[in-house]
Amino acid sequence: MLPFYALERYEGNEALFNLVMMSIVSTYAGEPLHVHAEGLRGTGKTTIMRSARGILPFIERIKGCIYNCDPYDPHCPNHRYLSQEEIEAIGTESIPMPFLEISHSAKVGTVAGSIDLARLTDPNHPEAHMLPGLIPQAHRGILFIDEINRLADTSPEITDILLDVMGNKPGHLQIEEAGLPAVEITVNVSVWAASNPDEDPGPLEEIRRQLSDRFDMVCYMGRPHSVDILAHMLAENSYQKKSRFYRQRKVVPIDESKNDVYRQQIVRWAEQYAKTEMPEYLRNFIARLYIKHNLESIRAIEALQQGAILRSLIKNRDKVQISDVTETIPLVLRHRVDGDTLVRIINDLDTRGGKEGILSFKSRKEKKKEEEPEYFPHDARSLKDLSRSELISTEKNLTPTDY
Repeated sequence: MLPFYALERYEGNEALFNLVMMSIVSTYAGEPLHVHAEGLRGTGKTTIMRSARGILPFIERIKGCIYNCDPYDPHCPNHRYLSQEEIEAIGTESIPMPFLEISHSAKVGTVAGSIDLARLTDPNHPEAHMLPGLIPQAHRGILFIDEINRLADTSPEITDILLDVMGNKPGHLQIEEAGLPAVEITVNVSVWAASNPDEDPGPLEEIRRQLSDRFDMVCYMGRPHSVDILAHMLAENSYQKKSRFYRQRKVVPIDESKNDVYRQQIVRWAEQYAKTEMPEYLRNFIARLYIKHNLESIRAIEALQQGAILRSLIKNRDKVQISDVTETIPLVLRHRVDGDTLVRIINDLDTRGGKEGILSFKSRKEKKKEEEPEYFPHDARSLKDLSRSELISTEKNLTPTDY
């Protein structure tokens, strides 16, 4: 697989590259951002998402903690009640941000957690102990699901778990196993998903609308239309080039310095994210958008605020602009409203030029048509402004036979 920095960028996949970066920044800062990429098969959705593993920054955790406990905010059953001195005695370690994947063959125990059979069958010290699944192990990282529309259709139990995890930020997970007390745990994980809505069983919003709404943003993956870009992609993915690298170095060379540039940007943007405020006038604009268009989910406007701030950061701006909000609207609403409503919202924004126009929802006054005759000209003067001679003249003009 090509490294993230070597993947071809073009207009059709630019939105996904931006969403991936925004989600990593937000996750590193401590607030999940759930993203879903839709598109035709073979357009590179999963390739982009999986390649992003190579640019993930490092996180600090309590040494050996499978739950990835933050040393300053421990949350797992093993460390949540420890004092800071006890945590310091255990020590800490730096690891890459977790990136785990739920397959279609996964079971509930694999995803949530189950009994640790190795400890249960230990001949010397057998004991019943809970083994965390993929979701708690992905805490403070990314959880990827390919073809999520199929998973939602065939695994309703796993879908229910995802609904709890993605319902709030941070999410909630309860691990249950017969004979052991239930374990409740908070999980800060960003869920990434990919799907082809044109294949069975269909778009996610038609299969499990609740799960679809849990995704903060959805982008559609377009096809490349440039001959040069396609030719370059063919050259980079050719067997001849890959086999040449394999013969020479056994692995495809990866420039870690380029990965480090991404990591440094992510860390810097995450620090800024904690300090960046949404301007009040833009927050009011988002609120009016919700009311005017009768949006159903408050998650939508929360995602709109979060996405606009993150977009301003990856564009290297120190302030959130109106364009950050308007460019984020389709990503936030395309899976939450019908097509006609989305087109109406976008057209409404397009017809309002400038800051004042976009921020005002008052209907514009229709311009007077040039061909429309003016039957009652507004050029009359008040009687008190007329002289005595003008008044007499006016009466003569009105009733000339009396004079």
